[in-house]
Order: sequence, then structure tokens, then C-alpha cells
Amino acid sequence: MNLSDTLRTAWDAVHAHRLRSILTMLGIVIGIASVVLTVGFGQGAQDEVQKEIDALGSNVLVVSPGSSTDSSGVRGGFGSASTLTLEDADSIADKSVVPDVDGVAPVSSTSAEIDTTSTNWTTTVVGATTSWLDVRNREVSSGRFFTADEAESGADVVVLGSDTASELFSGPSNPVGQTVTIGGTQFTVIGVLADSGASSSGTSEDDTAVMPMSTEKAITGSTSSSVSTVYVESTGGDTLSAAYQEINALLLNLHDVTADDADFSISSQESLVETASDTNETLSVLLTGVAAISLLVGGIGVMNIMLVSVTERIREIGLRKALGATPKVIRRQFIIEAALLGLAGGVVGVLIAYGGAQLLPSLIDQPVSMSVVATLGALGTSLALGLAFGVYPASRAAKLTPIDALRSE
Repeated sequence: MNLSDTLRTAWDAVHAHRLRSILTMLGIVIGIASVVLTVGFGQGAQDEVQKEIDALGSNVLVVSPGSSTDSSGVRGGFGSASTLTLEDADSIADKSVVPDVDGVAPVSSTSAEIDTTSTNWTTTVVGATTSWLDVRNREVSSGRFFTADEAESGADVVVLGSDTASELFSGPSNPVGQTVTIGGTQFTVIGVLADSGASSSGTSEDDTAVMPMSTEKAITGSTSSSVSTVYVESTGGDTLSAAYQEINALLLNLHDVTADDADFSISSQESLVETASDTNETLSVLLTGVAAISLLVGGIGVMNIMLVSVTERIREIGLRKALGATPKVIRRQFIIEAALLGLAGGVVGVLIAYGGAQLLPSLIDQPVSMSVVATLGALGTSLALGLAFGVYPASRAAKLTPIDALRSE
């Protein structure tokens, strides 16, 4: 009996007991679907983390003020103080002092209501310099960013994030050239930022309004040179650590403080999302463990049913051996039957996983990214399970002697 005959015989045996075959595959179906979806959840979370990094830039450091303490002794959180200034940003931008820095973008932000003639929207208004676009790794989808002359003169111009623009200007109207009111002052919309698709601390990076810093300070009534954040771009990913050390030493010296009393903090985008990555990784490992148990149960189910099949078909085995079938042929037939059950369970499990990947994101607001490698790995695993758990029943069938098998009732 050649391989094609063996495959046909194995398929006929599986097909003849369809309900039993389906129940046998159930454990593998559940396990494979769980594994593929778990990998998809993990990959989706990693993609979200990568969006965070891409939105800010992989070689960007975030310098934030320290915490403040009011007159009653109540301490605010990190970033609540006014210890960072434009002068600090200018010092960081000095290549002779911090050689591993490529760009600096100080920002001052506040929450404000933006009004049009027909609607309004509250968003984060960011006062920035012209370097903000490059350092933050952002692009303008329509219109333009403000110029150095506009930043110097405090022009009443604003660049809207894509989400903000869609909230204020619905329909076919182009936001560029339109007029909005912020803090009682009319602004001309000169550009709309390209969609970054990222969020930070629960706030969309696309829900913002960017204007010259002097303009932002004018509408908030601020006369200080303090800034809320300084974004610093290093010359490359490999110089990020060096830039960190240089900025830290510079600010400690400028603020005349020690490392223990530092009134600022420096972090990278990777460190900001590290906790989320660790949590997702832990959850993925846990869910994979549960799915592995399900696969083990499914494999045991395959072995159990194959043992039952061997018992039911003892006379068939004896007859085939009497007609000249070798133990190798008998063993191969039962191993292929088990492999077919495992592979079929894997295929059904993958199909269910892909269906779940289409449905679940809309129900739980969690992205699922399906991986071709994970899918092929899952199919290979299901096939391997069928083969592994089919060896023992196949060996039992191969060891039966023709006389004993033919005598069996």
C-alpha cells in the first residue's frame, strides 16, 4: 500500500465516524484558536506600543519639571512645578554643551475651548517652537506649520490635530483658512497635522492645537519663561543614553541641585510604555499557558479516540495483516489518521481565531494583529500533536498478531 492509498484509507476512517472525529478535534480546536488569538492580542498590544514610540520618535527624550509643594505642604505630582524654562531648552540645544542632541522642542500646554461659528471643542493647546514638528516626528497633511517669523511675532495662527479638525469642521469644508476663537482671540487655521494614530496617557496625540509659544502664553496671560515639557531628539538611537547623561549633568548644574534633589525628570518613550509592554507580555504568557493546557487535553483526546478505534478495528487489522500488510503499513495508517484529526482541528481553530480577530476589536476595544508566522506555527503544532499522540495507538495496532486479531469478537 503506497502513501496515497494510506491517506485515502485514513480519510475514509475519519469520515466514517464524523461525529466522533469532530468531538475528538474539539480540544485541539479550542487550544489552537486560543493560542492564535493570544498571540494576536499580544501583537496588537505591541503594535500600539510601537505607535506610541513612532508618534514621539524612538530617539526622543522627554524632560519634565519636578513636583511642586504649596503653602500648606501638599506636594503635587511630577510635572506640577515650574522648574523648566526656555533658557534651559536653549542650553540643551547648545551643541558645544550637549553634543549628542540633534533637536530641542520646548512646549507649554494648557486645556482650552476652541469655538467656531457652529460648534466648539475643548482640547489641549500646545505652545511650541518651529522645531516641534521635526522633533515630535509629525507631519502636516494639509496647509503648513507656522514659520519662525510668526513664532517671533506671536502671530494668531494655529495648526490643528486631525481629530480636533474633524470635531470642529465636519463635512467637505477645508479647515485651512478657517477662523476659530480661542480664549477670546480669533485664530487662523493654517494647517492640519497628519494622523499619528497614537495616544499618550489616555489622550489622543491627534486631539491638539499647536500655536507659537508666545501666542499661547499671551492667551493664558503667562509672562514667565517656564515650559511644561522639553522634547529632546538625540543624534541617533545609539546616542540616546549619552544625550540623557549630558542633559542630566547640564540641568543639575544649571539648577544648582544634586541628583537626589533634582527638580526635573528625564524619560524616554520606551520607558514610558515599558510598564504596558511588561503587563501585556505577562498576560500573553498566562493565556498561552491556559491554551497549552487545552492543547494537551486535545492531544490526549486524540490518543484516546485512536485507542478506541484500534480496539474497534482489531478484526480489520488482523485481516489486512493476513493479506500481507506489514506492521509498518498498519502503524503508518493509524499515525496518518491521528495527524489528519490534529491538522483538521488546527485548521478549524485558525479559522475561528481569524473570525474572532475581526469581531473582538469592536467589542473589547483591543486591537488583534494576526501573524502569518503564528498561524503556520499553530498548524504545525496541531499536526505535531496528532502525530505525537497517535504513535502509541498506532504501535499497539502494529503489534497485533493476525491470528489473535482474527479471533477477536
